[in-house]
Amino acid sequence: MSDEQHSQIDSPFQPLTEVELAEKQRLEAVVIGAVWAAGKALQQLRDQKLYRDTHTSFERYCREQFGHSRQKSDYLIVGANIYENLTTNRCEILPTTEFQVRPLGVLETKDQVVAWGKAVEIANGKVPTHRIVKQVVREMTRDEKDNPFELGEVVGIMSLDNPDLKGKNGCWAIVTGLSKNTCDLQTWDTELEGVEIEFLQELEYTEEDCQTIQKLHGRISRLQKGSELEGTAKGVLRLLGKIERPYLTPLEEEMLKLVEKVYG
Repeated sequence: MSDEQHSQIDSPFQPLTEVELAEKQRLEAVVIGAVWAAGKALQQLRDQKLYRDTHTSFERYCREQFGHSRQKSDYLIVGANIYENLTTNRCEILPTTEFQVRPLGVLETKDQVVAWGKAVEIANGKVPTHRIVKQVVREMTRDEKDNPFELGEVVGIMSLDNPDLKGKNGCWAIVTGLSKNTCDLQTWDTELEGVEIEFLQELEYTEEDCQTIQKLHGRISRLQKGSELEGTAKGVLRLLGKIERPYLTPLEEEMLKLVEKVYG
């Protein structure tokens, strides 16, 4: 048996015909285009206040109509404008997701094009990842002491000798506010303001990973707002507030569901 036959047997993937490949590429282009079209549509809905016949705020409108947060809508709007800027400036390699260009939002339009070009070079002429774009933007905009984090990012807390972070070492936290050298954070059980970046660790979670942790926080928060929890239940939530990965194990999921069943 030839090496090529061996590789085909070992591979979990199935080859496409030329017709199927062309159809795949066409459909992918439709999906990618829909992301940017959604951002432009949301911008018009927001700017023209076309939600005002059913809702008093754009935030509530987004949540009830589309099932996502105001922040997610803002990301899509900014991403669509960045994409438009890159296409206007005839960039040959274009982003395929909003998450890839999110770090460019802090730059002026002309600098967005420069940063994207540098990121494409680092990616060897391919679409760069969020991490590559973020690193390029960081190098263009900050010295080593500036804040490297983003709103909505999930970070790890390193309490070291900071008495204000007692009991929080190893906890994950969602970035809810930014200044030059500090972050406001939401942990599993409390809000922390003005935490210096030296006490925070980049976890390099993807957008989906961050959303998973945000959903986990939502489940924990609902339990804390309900009936008074027993010590065992609090212990389960405390454990989940220190997981070092963006998902629950089957056992952890069952434990959380049990607490939700008892206190939900």
